[in-house]
Amino acid sequence: MTIESRLAELGLTLPSPPDPLGSYTATSEAGNMLFISGQLPLQDGRVVFQGRVGEALTVREGKQAAELAALNVLAQIRRHLGGFDRLDHIVRVEGHVASAEGNFDQPAVVDGASDLFAAVLGEKAGHARLAFSHTQLPANAAVVLGVIAQIQPANFSTR
Repeated sequence: MTIESRLAELGLTLPSPPDPLGSYTATSEAGNMLFISGQLPLQDGRVVFQGRVGEALTVREGKQAAELAALNVLAQIRRHLGGFDRLDHIVRVEGHVASAEGNFDQPAVVDGASDLFAAVLGEKAGHARLAFSHTQLPANAAVVLGVIAQIQPANFSTR
């Protein structure tokens, strides 16, 4: 089963990959590694989930924000690689969560991204992970994900 067919089976559609919010690139390839710049819960050019988890948002809404950010990560990977054939696996996920004081649910929020990757990518989803707490994030986003993936060489073929 391909990643594209798995997305369709789950009823998921990848958004258009968002443009960077500053002077940087959305992705950077170095050797067999692909670095994906911080992805927000953006949809149609706007941040869908804004504010701090534990204050403006529930943990469940935070998880939904992480899921949407993860879809944007996949969209960036697909655009950079021209598909998913060269994706070997997700190596590391850094989840940054805007959190109210006293909220310690960052790992549960970032599970939204990890669970989405597992559902879509299967064995290619296994990754190390960090979950950070912040008082605020760019564009008042609830979550920002930074991801590193291992990829196959450009001349790689599945045939």
